[in-house]
Amino acid sequence: MTVKFTPDHEWVRLEADGTATVGITAHAQDALGDVVFVELPAVGTSYTQHDAAGVVESVKAAADVYMPIAAEVIAVNDALVADPALANTDPQGAGWFFKVRPTAPSQIDALLDQAAYDKLLAGA
Repeated sequence: MTVKFTPDHEWVRLEADGTATVGITAHAQDALGDVVFVELPAVGTSYTQHDAAGVVESVKAAADVYMPIAAEVIAVNDALVADPALANTDPQGAGWFFKVRPTAPSQIDALLDQAAYDKLLAGA
């Protein structure tokens, strides 16, 4: 499974079936602090790359969650809505935000790989 990152601290994991799973990075959840609320997009909604597709709120701040690639939302993580702390405890596992069907899969190639994301963080 290929995992890529955005400069806005979202991750996207390309799944074997051609779909992708999206969430916020460990760095993002750490910067936000304790996540207390998430707003996820409606299933069936299509977005272009960089559109705000959700909201994450913590005790410190609120932030948009941006769509890392052009895609249609095919599933949302209802467990995360019920327990927003999953974004803190397992941001790249049980704390995923939504699953999408990419409409421009080649956009994934332009995202940051782990080494490039680590370099971005080191310069922050």
